[in-house]
Amino acid sequence: MKRRHFLMAVSGLALAGAAGMSAGRWHRPYLLNPCRSTTLPQALAASPWLARTWQGLDPARVWDCHVHIAGIGDGDEGVKVGPKLDSVLHPKLYAQRLFYMNAGCVATQPGTVDENYVLRMATQVAEMPVGVKLMLFAFDWFHDERGEVSVERSTFFVANDYARRVAAAHPAAFEWVASIHPYRADALDQLEAAAAQGARAVKWLPAAQNIDPASARCDAFYAALARLDLPLISHCGEEKAVQSSQLEPLGNPLRLRRAMAAGVRVVVAHCATMGEDEDLDQPGRHRPSFELFARLMGQAEWKDHLHGDISAILLRNRRPDVIKTLLVREDWHGRLLNGSDYPLPGILPLMSPKTLATAGLLPKAAVPDLELLREHNPVYFDLALKRTLSWQGKSFSPQVFATRDFFDKGQHELRD
Repeated sequence: MKRRHFLMAVSGLALAGAAGMSAGRWHRPYLLNPCRSTTLPQALAASPWLARTWQGLDPARVWDCHVHIAGIGDGDEGVKVGPKLDSVLHPKLYAQRLFYMNAGCVATQPGTVDENYVLRMATQVAEMPVGVKLMLFAFDWFHDERGEVSVERSTFFVANDYARRVAAAHPAAFEWVASIHPYRADALDQLEAAAAQGARAVKWLPAAQNIDPASARCDAFYAALARLDLPLISHCGEEKAVQSSQLEPLGNPLRLRRAMAAGVRVVVAHCATMGEDEDLDQPGRHRPSFELFARLMGQAEWKDHLHGDISAILLRNRRPDVIKTLLVREDWHGRLLNGSDYPLPGILPLMSPKTLATAGLLPKAAVPDLELLREHNPVYFDLALKRTLSWQGKSFSPQVFATRDFFDKGQHELRD
């Protein structure tokens, strides 16, 4: 029943958006993704801004390192939605879920949502040069202090095996990333299995999963990660996509020092570009999370272990000065990794090329093509947008987008 009601709500959103556009109220949709064909129109195929996207890039090295699998569990037990995301009694979370599904252009027929979410991602990749891939995230349950699963406190769940099978079914389009809670009794066995089955990294969202990266409980897990040479991608800073409540401090980037000290290669998701955290070096004081990330980036002992992904840095809730800092810090570019945080680029209100152009970060002439591209292919849009950004003559260097170099086993040596 819940799934049927949810599909009806998705359909209602789509019809509302279509009605608004057909009435001529908007020259360009700004609320709902119109989910146009991923085949680009001729006007885009000839766009100079898309041509610039690939200058200096080898597509075979371009792996989007931050992509979420979403669904409602209608096609596979490997995807489950937590009770709060599945209930209108939690309207904010429920609405977020509706927008995620619209961004992913899911079909509304029962039994097809999960399948079509995956196919939409695969067709977007197929419209890009051969070699480009998306790294799909699994997502473990919330676990309590005893290491037991708490479904009630979980937002969603994507099984490692499901992420692995989706990637195996589309080997030209996808790689996969495991998610394993370090408190669970079988954490080390799960990690060994994921590594043997081709996982490229492990993903944590501490505030949503109840993981303290600074806890000694993670030490055995860190030792195994370092031995297996699997990077840890961990969300840092404020979390808006899922409910995290009082566990927000677990996303403090300074709490990842313990992992790096154990030899783990750590990727700070979003470069901690939103929110504030306690300055653990000066207890009681709070600073922007990005400032704490920058401090770690400047400490020589972490040079070989600390990296940041640039997913979600262009959302409206990020400050332009943070984006400008990332662009001009060319000394960081060898340690930055591109990711889209898909499906977020497909949620139209979250990103505005026009606003970025007004801030001087984007040529105004590029805005129409980028906005049209998003309606067809949000993954491509996110990449093209970042390749077009500049500030004071500085742009992200090609090595930021050559993420395969970092994740390929045996080819992970630090880039100059």
